[in-house]
Amino acid sequence: MKSRDDALALLHQYTKSDSLRKHALAVEQAMKACARKFAPDEDATRWGIAGLLHDFDYEQFPNADQHPWVGSKILAEAGFDDDLRRAIMGHAPYTGVPRETMMARALFACDELCGFLTACALVQPSKALMDVKPASVKKKLKDKAFARSVSRDDIYNGVQELGVDLDEHIAFVRDAMLEIAEEIGLGGSTPASPAGS
Repeated sequence: MKSRDDALALLHQYTKSDSLRKHALAVEQAMKACARKFAPDEDATRWGIAGLLHDFDYEQFPNADQHPWVGSKILAEAGFDDDLRRAIMGHAPYTGVPRETMMARALFACDELCGFLTACALVQPSKALMDVKPASVKKKLKDKAFARSVSRDDIYNGVQELGVDLDEHIAFVRDAMLEIAEEIGLGGSTPASPAGS
C-alpha cells in the first residue's frame, strides 16, 4: 500500500493552491473519521489518502474531460490501488463510475460538504469552524446565492447514499474537521480588543 507521505508528495507536486491543499486535508480528515465509523476493520489512513488525492489533478486538469480521468492514470502509474482510484473516480458524478464501496460513498458524501463547511466558517466574524452550527449550515444550504459553486445535489445525494441523517452528517464532518481547524485555516482569528477595554 502507498503511504500518506507518497500521497502528500503527489498532492504537493500537482496542487500549488493553498485553498485546494487545505480542502484536500479537510476531506482527508473527514474520510479518516468515516473509516472509523463505517468500516472500523479497514485502514483509516487509506480512506484518508482517497480524500487527500481526490482533487490532486484538478488544478492542472480542471475540465470534466480531464478531472479525475488524468489523475486516475497518474495514480495507477504511481502504484495506487484500483479500489482507491475507483472511489476517486466516483466522487465526480459525471464520470458515471458507480460508488459501490463504503469508501467511495463516504468520499462523495464528504467532498462538497467539506467545501461548504469551509465557506460557512469563513463568513463567521471569528472565521472559526467551531462557531459554525449545524442548523445554520442546513439553512445556508437553502440559500442558492451562498457558496454557489458547491453542489447541493451532491451533498443531499451523498448523505442518502451513505445512509445517514443530514444534520448528523453535517455535525460529524464538522467535528472531524475541527481536529485540524488550525492547519486548514479555520481556527479563527482573534479580533482586536475594543478601545478602552
